[in-house]
Amino acid sequence: MKMLIIIPARYASTRFPGKPLAEIGGKPVIQHVVEKAVAVSTDVYVATDDERIYNKVVALGGKAVMTAATHRSGTDRCFEAYCKITEGKKCPYDVVINIQGDEPFIQPEQIQALADCFENPEVQIATLAKRFETSADIFDPNKVKVVFSAFGKALFFSRSPIPYCRGTEKQNWLTEVDFYKHIGMYAYRPEILKEITDLAPGKLEKAESLEQLRWLENGYNIAVKITGHESLGIDTPADLEKANQIYQK
Repeated sequence: MKMLIIIPARYASTRFPGKPLAEIGGKPVIQHVVEKAVAVSTDVYVATDDERIYNKVVALGGKAVMTAATHRSGTDRCFEAYCKITEGKKCPYDVVINIQGDEPFIQPEQIQALADCFENPEVQIATLAKRFETSADIFDPNKVKVVFSAFGKALFFSRSPIPYCRGTEKQNWLTEVDFYKHIGMYAYRPEILKEITDLAPGKLEKAESLEQLRWLENGYNIAVKITGHESLGIDTPADLEKANQIYQK
């Protein structure tokens, strides 16, 4: 399975500008992500709209691609980078993997697990999920929930707790059913990546502010692989402080 790993990373985050260059344990966040990715594939590129990020990645010996600053999502940025990387040649890749540039604790085995999903020829898109351990987390709208079929295909993603446990006190919901947190890594077949970037946002996506609902609403299948690894994205300076505390343990 020949994979291309693309790491979208933008500088102008509303809550934490410049977070890909913020340091954890003396290394930029983006460096942590790249190091995890190159443990799985030699074809790893950071896709960015900022020269500071581009220059840092290149200075560290990595590969980077400059992309437009107008993209609506990391998926759109990922597709532009894919086009530039493969321009003028037949696509040599079976799968494109999108790892967010603010996920320094992602594990190489998680990346490989996503790629392995495409051994099934029916899989178009793949992502990860982890079982929730505490009741409070399932009611946090910043932690996206996913439900999936017995065959591992996503049924829905939501910021609300899903499923709803009728007739059960909320503090007891975890004893009734397993709840799963969506881990925001994606992998796509190259032709599917092209197709989904041409789709207009739908009502479900607009309601939840979750782009993966656009794909479900348009009939694409998303394979969900279970992971036991927790993910800590760096969205705020407080997240960075927490990440440094974890790194030092």
